[in-house]
Amino acid sequence: MNEIYSGSYILVITYIDIILHINIYMKTKGSINMSQKSHEIDYEIIGSEMQLVEIELDPQESVIAEAGAMMYMDGSIHMETIFGDGTDKSNAGGLMGKFLTAGKRLLTGESLFMTIFTNNGSGKQRVSFSAPYPGKIIPMDLKQYNGEIVCQKDSFLCAAKGVSIGIAFNKKIGVGLFGGEGFIMQRLEGDGWAFVHAGGTIIKKELRPGETLRLDTGCLVALTKTVNYDIQMAKGIKSAIFGGEGLFLATLTGPGTVWLQSLPFSRLAGRILSNASTKSKDEGSILGGISNIFENR
Repeated sequence: MNEIYSGSYILVITYIDIILHINIYMKTKGSINMSQKSHEIDYEIIGSEMQLVEIELDPQESVIAEAGAMMYMDGSIHMETIFGDGTDKSNAGGLMGKFLTAGKRLLTGESLFMTIFTNNGSGKQRVSFSAPYPGKIIPMDLKQYNGEIVCQKDSFLCAAKGVSIGIAFNKKIGVGLFGGEGFIMQRLEGDGWAFVHAGGTIIKKELRPGETLRLDTGCLVALTKTVNYDIQMAKGIKSAIFGGEGLFLATLTGPGTVWLQSLPFSRLAGRILSNASTKSKDEGSILGGISNIFENR
């Protein structure tokens, strides 16, 4: 069993190394157009606790989304599955560039493919997207954040065509080993609108230079690239072991903007599984008791 785990670990590290080296190669070629302008889309957030976003597209405008996120669309919207994110950055290296982009998505646990929705009609058309679990949708105008946002994996929902969806490796080993949500995050780059989904109530905080915020790693949704992200051990042995918050906390240091969520999906799923397991055991004991009563009669 240990040999299997060791082999899997080596395979993952080797794959990451290949991705990083290909990425360096693509950058040295100088064939990537980083100044691609994103499509200008309009949107409306609908709902309160279980939100969806409705995107309005002018003729020939497009939006990209995670596979399975679409809720409904007008008749002139053309839907196409693509390899990569459809940007010049992913198409620049031909098949190798598309493989690089898709490979990066695999590291975050996402599908190799994305879906692009284009308005092929002569008038405005709408397409809407919703997340797979309760929560809120955060619209982000990437131009306001120097063209880049780093977010937790699985949080990206959709974006205007031209926004690049890649990966961000945290350079600090502590984050990789103890981060809870992993050290591989998603990087959204471009000058258009991107939409991120999070659970529960959303809090947006502006950190001043040197200001520090400590939090549960799962409660982090996104941050600007100027924010320093690290993992530190909780103070006090009793608090760490019996406090229920884990041995390690995320530490964010400004300046920059961070978005937090009150109900991470991992926390929600863990509570549901725990209660379901307890409930099935209780039901089993009750049914077993009733069965014994009838058998005794």
